[in-house]
Parts: sequence; C-alpha cells; structure tokens
Amino acid sequence: MEQEQTAQEEQIRTRAYYLWEQAADPKGTPDEYWEQAREEIEKEAPPIESGPIAGGPVK
Repeated sequence: MEQEQTAQEEQIRTRAYYLWEQAADPKGTPDEYWEQAREEIEKEAPPIESGPIAGGPVK
C-alpha cells in the first residue's frame, strides 16, 4: 500500500511539473498545480473500491 501511495505521489509530482511547464504564463502556487494534477490522475484511474475478492469463499 505504501508503494502504491509513493507511486501515485510521483505521478502527481510529474504531472504537476508538466502542467507548470506548459503554462504560457505560470501563475499560481505549486499547490494549485499539484491539486490539478491529482484531480486529473484520479479521473484517469479512480481509486479501487474495496469489496469481496473475486473467486473468494462465499458465506
């Protein structure tokens, strides 16, 4: 789980950098680019909901 969080943070960091780099006139705070990047990544791959495991025992 910790590795997944680290990987997601790295994706967000990279996306935020590219958003900042692509901005014609970079304005705003780093937090604004981070939030935009986080939202974009979550839309692309929403978090997996926990639930029963496929093929697991049925009670």
